[in-house]
Amino acid sequence: MELGALVAAVDDRSPRGIAATVSRLARNGELRPGDRLPTVRATAAALGVSPATVGSAWRALAAVGMVGARGRAGTFLLPSPTGWLPPRYRDMARGAAAALDLSTGTPDPALLPTLGPALARVGARTPAAVTGTYLSAPLVPELEAALRASWPFPPDRLTVVDGAVDAIERTLGQVARFGDRVAVEDPGFPPLFDLLDQLGLERVPVPLDRQGMRPDGLAAALEAGASTVVLQPRAHNPTGVSLTPTRARDLAAVIRRHDRRAAAAAEAAGTGRRPREVHVIEDDHSGEIASSRDVTLGAHLPRQVVHVRSYSKSHGPDLRIAAVGGPGPVLDAVVARRMLGPGWTSRLLQHVLADLLVDGAAVDAVAHARRVYYARQRTLCEALARHGLAVPPGDGINLWLPVADEATAMIRLEAAGVRVARGTPFVASAAEPGPGHVRVTVASLADGVEEVARRLALAAAA
Repeated sequence: MELGALVAAVDDRSPRGIAATVSRLARNGELRPGDRLPTVRATAAALGVSPATVGSAWRALAAVGMVGARGRAGTFLLPSPTGWLPPRYRDMARGAAAALDLSTGTPDPALLPTLGPALARVGARTPAAVTGTYLSAPLVPELEAALRASWPFPPDRLTVVDGAVDAIERTLGQVARFGDRVAVEDPGFPPLFDLLDQLGLERVPVPLDRQGMRPDGLAAALEAGASTVVLQPRAHNPTGVSLTPTRARDLAAVIRRHDRRAAAAAEAAGTGRRPREVHVIEDDHSGEIASSRDVTLGAHLPRQVVHVRSYSKSHGPDLRIAAVGGPGPVLDAVVARRMLGPGWTSRLLQHVLADLLVDGAAVDAVAHARRVYYARQRTLCEALARHGLAVPPGDGINLWLPVADEATAMIRLEAAGVRVARGTPFVASAAEPGPGHVRVTVASLADGVEEVARRLALAAAA
């Protein structure tokens, strides 16, 4: 688009106004998909504003999937996206088809337990035992017994919902209020960031190290007003990092100190109101395919921790089951609210999962998958090291690969027939990211590892 036409259309020179102008021009057809936007510096000079102002407008447009940067080639208007995908999901889905797709974050279908025998066994039972009534308990007793036997701390209540993100949303609806601040891992899970935006919650990024969320970063986030913490205790997506028992204890101590100080300050102020305690939501999305220990802050803060365990990666995404356990007041409210919507997660599927959790063949299949994913992580990392790229293996099915330039790496990999996920959507902070990363899903990487490692290393060094 011509710079003059854009400048003439701008009537509000704030970042919001500039972004709104580009959006309006796209809607009325003056800007078309594939059109290149003027450079930040040229636009800033023509409008008489700082480059930072225009850069903020461009980033706002990129965050909603309207424009995309192509490195030194510039920033371009993107085609109208699929409306049902939130912005960061949309970003992760964008890209050309590739001969080898390592971008999805999904398990290897060949490693999932076979559902047929479990379905047959469950289907042979009487209908009443499978379906229940509208007023039956939302969690079937067989599944509850299996969950309680394996839960990492004794929860007041247990229930099941339709996946980990569903569990997080429903829990946030009970422990957070519009405008609250939520401490999140940086990098973290892009759909969580989309969810927080949708709920009107402000994310406060907390950095990670090889043991998980850093205690000093969490302390700073709580001081900045965060009242809820969302973290992944193991097989962190995208880095593969898992909490150690020592780190879990340290994070719990940070929260306990913060709550004590807040209570003391409220008492000194004589308000008569007890401040809200910090709540923690743990997203154990990889569940039984993770090789790390099931570490939880719930062992230290049982009244404040809601632990979510997904069975999508271990037993199948289409089961749509995540178990949720934690304090009674929170879980009772989640179940009550859910009764006014879907009511319960299919009891038929609950019985299937309960069967799979005790069936010998299914248990062996999940254990085999866990060993295979562990081996595939290490095999790829060893191959990368032979090509001069040292990356520590993580847990689960994803590898967080540092690259010199993200856009260039993506282009080179696509040209080589390999698709990975861009790292930018995983970044929680508003600041400009550093050189960049890509996320590589190793779940289905069974063959040709040496050649894949060579291509990844070449792209990373570009």
